[in-house]
Amino acid sequence: MTRVRLRPTMQSDLDYVLTLERDPENLPYITPWEKIQHEAAIRFPDFRHFIVEAGPDLDRAGFLILIGCRNQHLSIELKRMVVQHKHQGFGRAALRVAKKVAFDDLGAHRFWLDVKKRNTRAKALYDSEGFQFEGELREAVKIEGGYDSLVVLSMLQSEFAQRRSRALELQA
Repeated sequence: MTRVRLRPTMQSDLDYVLTLERDPENLPYITPWEKIQHEAAIRFPDFRHFIVEAGPDLDRAGFLILIGCRNQHLSIELKRMVVQHKHQGFGRAALRVAKKVAFDDLGAHRFWLDVKKRNTRAKALYDSEGFQFEGELREAVKIEGGYDSLVVLSMLQSEFAQRRSRALELQA
């Protein structure tokens, strides 16, 4: 498995985060935030904003944002995950660490996300990592040339525990 860790995003990381969001390779799949939104996410206790560090030297490799970390229903959202270098396993490894954080550290009952329907690579990753289809928000986001739907996926704590018992997840 690719070596990955998450560390809290610092103010000094935000130019890197904004550059990743505005990269033409990523833009079709996300809705970029303004710098002030990222600054708020770093400070607001309900959010966890992380830099993904990966590889032998643990260089910056992307970022991810969790929302709902203080949600009374214990339902945490993976709001965004952007990886700089594709096809190297960093996304899968970061997702596994994010699941561990959500369930083990934050006590989530449910970990969920939505993904643009046309983002088939990300959808395939989430499917292969045990997320279950919940529904589709038809034509929910405006894109160049029309609209795209959002696919809602989730994993429950019991499903995570079952995957862990089969050695499909990081251990506690």
